[in-house]
Amino acid sequence: MSNSIQIIQLQNLALAFIPALVVVWIMYRWSLNSGNAIYALARMMLQLLGIGYVLTYIFAVNNPAIILIILTVMLTVASWIALGPVKDKRRYLYLRVLGCISLGCLATLAVVSFGVLRLDPWYAPQILIPLAGIMFANAMNVLSLAIERFESELDVGASYEEARQRAFRASLIPIINSLLAVGLVSLPGMM
Repeated sequence: MSNSIQIIQLQNLALAFIPALVVVWIMYRWSLNSGNAIYALARMMLQLLGIGYVLTYIFAVNNPAIILIILTVMLTVASWIALGPVKDKRRYLYLRVLGCISLGCLATLAVVSFGVLRLDPWYAPQILIPLAGIMFANAMNVLSLAIERFESELDVGASYEEARQRAFRASLIPIINSLLAVGLVSLPGMM
């Protein structure tokens, strides 16, 4: 197996947008917010192009301070994006969401990196950053689902306790699905 970096030509990369453009077209036809999807696709493309260059530098760095700064930026951004469904009080809820993602993910990241993987050095960027990214992204999605469901339940007159329970249950759906499929879908897909 070759360890060289594969260069993807722009015309080949453009092919990856075909399924996404089909979804955007369906959103447009159904009078959904297709503009938001187009914005997200453009932003994704710019982020991927930019991060490709940055990761080369980051993975070569042997400085724990830089890795901690990167993890902090990732946590900060994930926490803000998780609040996407919230129309009001985003700034009020931000510190709570940041605390939730930080507490859950950093504790799990510490157990996995120190106890399970025993990284040497502990800040090995090739392992720590992708692992943290997976955890932060999952937490971000779970919180977004929980927030959206909680707000929706309150809007239709559910009590606080009912809304909380339904939001919690809905937010666990992707996590439980991932756990059920890890050996049969996720891991073979990554290999």
